[in-house]
Amino acid sequence: MKTPAGHECSYFYGDYYRGRNAEECRLLKASNLQWSADLCKTCPVPAIANANACQFIKLRPYISRPITAVFQRRVQISAYCDKSKRNVAEPQIGCGECHDLPFTFVVKE
Repeated sequence: MKTPAGHECSYFYGDYYRGRNAEECRLLKASNLQWSADLCKTCPVPAIANANACQFIKLRPYISRPITAVFQRRVQISAYCDKSKRNVAEPQIGCGECHDLPFTFVVKE
């Protein structure tokens, strides 16, 4: 479903049937965090979902206020891989064990 920021996100839910206007982020709701529409503008989850479709990665959100944007709250993501049982440094790429790269370059001299 499209977020208020215009990105496609599987965790966003909007109920607009017969005049209802209920919106929520189910990823933040599962972590007992308060959602507001302004968080969708800078949320990294749609980009992570586009880049990495691994079934074993679990996203854990938290809300912070970076020093550069003192007045704006932002969603930050930490990721964990259930298959390799470790934290993932870059969620867009993955842990590196679940999906091997398809090939390697070999330069012959």
